[in-house]
Amino acid sequence: MPTTTNLSIRIDTDKKREAEELFRNLGMSLTTALNIFISQSLRVRGIPFAITEEIPNAETLEAIKEARRIAHDPTAKAYDVEEALRELKR
Repeated sequence: MPTTTNLSIRIDTDKKREAEELFRNLGMSLTTALNIFISQSLRVRGIPFAITEEIPNAETLEAIKEARRIAHDPTAKAYDVEEALRELKR
């Protein structure tokens, strides 16, 4: 049987509480979840999931551009709520 050791980490209190609840709902303790993470990291020789920046897709980028135009250009087409809902349904 492998020997174990204690590990002390600092974590935001609310995040710890949320993580404990999540992992309890998944049938494990926070310790078990961290051991799984470390085992997977060692297996893949890195972080076992992608660490990326969220990059908006083309449609979202266009919506951002349109919102900026509307906000800064008084001649840009603006929508009232009803028009916006009709546009979304198209």
